[in-house]
Amino acid sequence: MADLKPVTEISFAEIFLCSAFAACFAEFCTLPLDTAKVRLQLQKKAAAAGVDGVGFPKYRGLLGTMATIAKEEGLSALWKGLIPGLQRQCLYGGLRIGLYGPVKGYLVGGEFIGEIPLYHKILAAFLTGAIAIIVANPTDLVKVRLQAEGKLPAGVPRRYSGAWDAYFTIVKQEGLGALWTGLGPNVARNAIVNAAELASYDQVKQMILNIPGFMDNILTHLLAGLGAGFFAVCIGSPVDVVKSRMMGDSTYKNTLDCFIKTLKSEGFFAFYKGFFPNFGRLGSWNAIMFLTFEQAKRIF
Repeated sequence: MADLKPVTEISFAEIFLCSAFAACFAEFCTLPLDTAKVRLQLQKKAAAAGVDGVGFPKYRGLLGTMATIAKEEGLSALWKGLIPGLQRQCLYGGLRIGLYGPVKGYLVGGEFIGEIPLYHKILAAFLTGAIAIIVANPTDLVKVRLQAEGKLPAGVPRRYSGAWDAYFTIVKQEGLGALWTGLGPNVARNAIVNAAELASYDQVKQMILNIPGFMDNILTHLLAGLGAGFFAVCIGSPVDVVKSRMMGDSTYKNTLDCFIKTLKSEGFFAFYKGFFPNFGRLGSWNAIMFLTFEQAKRIF
């Protein structure tokens, strides 16, 4: 029995597969919440976005936005951007978690024994989030553009007929580099959010397991996942709004231009537009993803 492979030893490929599968499953379950979040983030001030002439915004609240989208565009519109969303999670979800353990181990050194300090966890997750989204940025861009397109007037054709058409059209009309539009805020957003998610999940799970009576089970994974989602939204919401606006609206020159224009025209709280939908999305996403990930790891 002494030569059996310990359960803690799991390869990068196995971790990548587990995390990619878990991320794709969570993406499918929570994409309607993400679509609602993107629409709320892209919505301008009420006076400018009024649909009845008296300044009322078209989208109001998480459930209201989802109901409006389903009523005007059909239930399937809530899953707009699903294909690039799954493509994104295969790449981004697999890489950011797959690389987290090795990078964390590299930072503390191979001879390190004991509890890894929180700042090492944060730095490792920050680096892996940045690396992963550089690879996956084109999928994120296409996903946001498909989600941003609402109901169109009769006779007006859609900008893209689907995910693959979007990739080819963007390259043809805007150049290959356009697939990395919004890379700056996207790297900032995903590095920060990944640091908040992975480091907080790691830390919260460890804290929960130190409480008498708690075990490494489904309840612990759910609580740690919700905690990770909350920290991620609080920290990452401003860069998430800038990212969504730059990807959904090509009129912004760069990250700073988008930030300044949003701040001047709508105020600071515009950066927390869609906060509750974002938490509904990230909280549930993290709970589902980490729970699925932990169960998938047990297979190996």
